[in-house]
Amino acid sequence: MTTIISAGILMAFALVLFCLIKWWNVRNVGPTPVHLFTFIAILFTSGLDVGLIMFPLAWDFPLYADTASEPAYAFTNPLALEFGFWGFLIWGFYFLTTFYFCVIEPRVKFFEIGLVKLINNIVIIGTCAFTGALFLIYLPYYATFMGDGETVIPAFYVITFLVILFAAFSSTDIKYVRILSVGSTGLFFALILGMWAYAGMGLGEFASTAGNIGGYFANIHKFILPLTDYHEFYLFWWFAWSIMIGQFTSRFVGGLKTWQVLAALLVFPSIPLGVWFSVLYYYHLNSIETTLLINVSMVVVGIIFVINSFDSLIRLYTDNLNLTTKRFGTIPYVVGNAVVLFALTLAFQSQWLQIQWIGTVVIGIYIACIAYIVLMKRREVMAIDSSPEDRDLDFHKIETVH
Repeated sequence: MTTIISAGILMAFALVLFCLIKWWNVRNVGPTPVHLFTFIAILFTSGLDVGLIMFPLAWDFPLYADTASEPAYAFTNPLALEFGFWGFLIWGFYFLTTFYFCVIEPRVKFFEIGLVKLINNIVIIGTCAFTGALFLIYLPYYATFMGDGETVIPAFYVITFLVILFAAFSSTDIKYVRILSVGSTGLFFALILGMWAYAGMGLGEFASTAGNIGGYFANIHKFILPLTDYHEFYLFWWFAWSIMIGQFTSRFVGGLKTWQVLAALLVFPSIPLGVWFSVLYYYHLNSIETTLLINVSMVVVGIIFVINSFDSLIRLYTDNLNLTTKRFGTIPYVVGNAVVLFALTLAFQSQWLQIQWIGTVVIGIYIACIAYIVLMKRREVMAIDSSPEDRDLDFHKIETVH
C-alpha cells in the first residue's frame, strides 16, 4: 500500500505543477459562482470532517509526542506534525480536482462515462460512511457525560443515525448546504475563541505555541511521502476525498485565476487550522482538562461538521445518479439515503471496509482519467484557454450569502 500511495502523491503533485504552469492565468468559473468567503467556507466545511475536532487531543498529540514508540516523528514537534497532516501542502489535492472539474472536465466529460460515474459515486457513498464511522468511534471520548469515555453505547448509534438523517434532509436544497457551511465556519471560530479564553492563554503564549508550526515548513519535504502507517492512513484519506470535494466545490468558484485558486486553497484553510491546532496544543502541553461545556461544544461543532460533509456529498452523488427529491419525493429520498449510509457506517466501524481501499480506487481513477485524456482528448485539453462558464458569467449575479 505504501508504494501505491507514494506513486499517487507524486503523480498528483506533478499534475498540480503542470496545471499551474500551463493554465496560470485562466479564470476558473463554476456554474454557481459565489464570493470568495462563501467559497472558502463551503470548501473548508465540506473538505474537513469530525476528525479535525476529535483527533488532536484524544489521539494525535500523545501519539506524535511518543517518539520512543514512533521515532519517525522525532524530527519535529507534535503541533508541526498535526498541521502537516491536515494543512497547507495537502490541500493541493483539492486544488487539482477543483481546477479539473471547473476547467477541464466540461470538455473531457470523463466522469460522464457510465462505468466511471458508477465507480466515482460508490467512492462518494463509501467515504460518506467512513466519516460517519469516525464520528461514531470517537464520540465517546468527548461525550463522556453520556458514557464511560471509551464504549460506543446505543445512544451514540441513535445520535449518528439522526445526524445522517438531518444531513440527508439538508441536502434536499443547495441553500441549506451554503447556510450550514457559513454558519458552521462561524461556530468553529467561536469554539476556538471559547477554548482560548478558558485556557487563559495570552497573545504571547499563543504566539510561542503557534511558532511550533514552523517545524512543518522547515521540514515540508518530509511530509510528501508517508512517514508512518498512520501518516499513510491520512494520505489515503485525503485521496479518497479529493475527487468528490473538487467535483462539488468547483461549482462555486467565482472567477479566480488558476494561481489564485491554488493560493486560496493552500493559505485560507490553513490559517484557522493553524490557530485551532495551536490552541489544542496549548491544552496538551499544559495538561488542561476540558470541562463539560467544552466537551459539549466540541461535540456540537463536530456534529455540524459531519452534517456539512454529509449533505454536500449526498447532494453530489444523488445529482450524479439522478436519485433526486424530484424523482422520488422528499421522504423516500431522505429516509433511503439515511438508511443506506448508516448501514455502511456500521460496516466501516466494524472495519469490514477500510478507507485505504477507497483511496486506492481513487488513485486508479486518476490514472484512468490521464490515460483517457492522452489517448482521446489531448488536443482539446491542450487548447483550453478559458473556463467554459467564463464567457457567460455576469459578475453582477454572483450570489452572496448574507
